[in-house]
Amino acid sequence: MTSSPTARRRRLGHELRRLREAARLKADDVAGRLGWSPTKVSRIETGRVSVHHGDVSDLLDIYEIRDERLRDELTTMARQSRQKGWWHRHRETLKRGFDSYIGLEAEASTLLTFQPQVIPGLLQTQEYARAIIMATSISSGRSDETAEKLNVRASRQELLTRNPPLSIHAILDEAIFHRQFGVEIMMGQCAKLLELSALPNVTIQVLAFSSGAHPALDGAFNILEFPLPIDPAIVYLEQAASGLVLEDAHELTMYTDVFQRLAKQALPPDESASLISTLMEDPKGSPQ
Repeated sequence: MTSSPTARRRRLGHELRRLREAARLKADDVAGRLGWSPTKVSRIETGRVSVHHGDVSDLLDIYEIRDERLRDELTTMARQSRQKGWWHRHRETLKRGFDSYIGLEAEASTLLTFQPQVIPGLLQTQEYARAIIMATSISSGRSDETAEKLNVRASRQELLTRNPPLSIHAILDEAIFHRQFGVEIMMGQCAKLLELSALPNVTIQVLAFSSGAHPALDGAFNILEFPLPIDPAIVYLEQAASGLVLEDAHELTMYTDVFQRLAKQALPPDESASLISTLMEDPKGSPQ
């Protein structure tokens, strides 16, 4: 059983869609029999909304599911999916859609991330994170709002040391290390990257300028993979005011291929660590 309400909701939706298709029913047919709109069925099956356990029971009746064990499992999952994750109370502070990403991230086993502009949040120091939050704030930039975002980031970083830990493979464009936020902040951030790269579940590669053009010139992206085959991987794209979760199989294949190509083009982890160390030795200079 999954621990994240967001992941439970997504898994439940996948299971309900599988059962509907096995019953050879269209979403419109189901909606008509229950007096729902087809949109409601779609939003349930895509995990965009939580569903009452009574509604799940009604759906299972329509699909003629008699297996009591399966019925109990899915109705229990519905109850658990309506719980609130720790991130829910921060929804007003987070950009639209990011709370859903955090909920999926909490259940993931692996994160593959390409970042051309900044160090990914899970690898940031508090000082670097504060600088990023202040620079990208599109609201008031209040100190209490900044502190709340820092707390969210710190809570997410616990995924790297949980049992079992989240595995992260980060590919960072060299441009990140040329963007200065102050010598002490950058030195501290580089030291943090070197420390984290020693963990068995953390892989860091630098995509050097010398590598030339690459397949991710369109921008940053994250791929979350999950421990069970029943939970397909997702792609997450972040924008200034919102985030977008992609679940289409074709898009997932495309982004996975791009990441694999980036990994071949980037410096190996040991050479990447050497590059980061060089920057620490001469923080006002530029890594070559």
